[in-house]
Amino acid sequence: MKTILVTGGTGFIGNCFCKLLLAERKDWKVLNVDVCTYAANPHTIDEELKNPNYVFYKKDIRDRKAMEEIFEKEHPDVVVNFAAESHVDRSISDPTIFLETNIIGTSVLMDCCRKYGIERYHQVSTDEVYGDLPLDRPDLFFHEDTPLHTSSPYSTSKASADLLVLAYYRTYGLPVTISRCSNNYGPYQFPEKLIPLMISKASKDEKLPVYGEGLNVRDWLYVEDHCRGILAVIEKGRVGEVYNLGGHNERNNLYIVKRILSEMGKPESLISHVPDRHGHDQRYAIDPHKANVELNWDPVTTFEVGIKKTIEWYLSDYGKHWLEECVASEQEWLKKNYENRK
Repeated sequence: MKTILVTGGTGFIGNCFCKLLLAERKDWKVLNVDVCTYAANPHTIDEELKNPNYVFYKKDIRDRKAMEEIFEKEHPDVVVNFAAESHVDRSISDPTIFLETNIIGTSVLMDCCRKYGIERYHQVSTDEVYGDLPLDRPDLFFHEDTPLHTSSPYSTSKASADLLVLAYYRTYGLPVTISRCSNNYGPYQFPEKLIPLMISKASKDEKLPVYGEGLNVRDWLYVEDHCRGILAVIEKGRVGEVYNLGGHNERNNLYIVKRILSEMGKPESLISHVPDRHGHDQRYAIDPHKANVELNWDPVTTFEVGIKKTIEWYLSDYGKHWLEECVASEQEWLKKNYENRK
């Protein structure tokens, strides 16, 4: 039985990845290591905890002693690092935890991998490490060799971690891969991010805060497609390589919000434009050609299908309850960030 250690497995993308492994790699033992920050609803993993191939450790990847104890006990074959602080607005308010978790936490994990030996260490990164592209150049895309040019403390911490991962490969020969994805969406995403936040507010007929004119463009990738891409990198990807995973779904924020309102039968009068985010990137667009050619990976969920599935999940009885638990714990932050902007 192969043992795979997944950090951040109670979070949005990490949990989806664990679900995929348990469903399709039934001979794998899945370890979820997660400190469970504000963005991790503990009920997210209720079903996984019933699976005999799943083990949960509530530990912090920055805690070297705790990580070494897990490695000593479990001897994982593969490590996939999802654990990260990931909300740009929070990184602007307080960068410190982003640097500690996203950089120091990554180094602790890789030191454990070196000490105990692994087949593969995989770093889950983001297209935000490339900076942004101009809105008037739709012909431009991010490639794996696009220079890193970060805009926020969050993206800088992720770029720093990527460079550290590649340094461990070159210096120590650690067998690593990196994937950089576009914006994910789907079930179980914490409602500080655009799509679940808009669904949550629209369901209660509250104002939907849109930064600036809402013209910033993102490439939207359904979370399960992303997780299948990561699995493909782990199983087929070349050591030392970076793979871009994009969704072929470029949409501006205003379109996304209007589409959600339309799907939910709500009026566009609920839209409220608020002062823009500092240093707001204009456009992200990934070219996933390398992953398609080398890994035979391509996203299969169109945005039209994915957004319907996402809205249906959040409006289900379970999704409503899950969402309300998250919103209840973060009312102060949401009000500060979206209603009291200066």
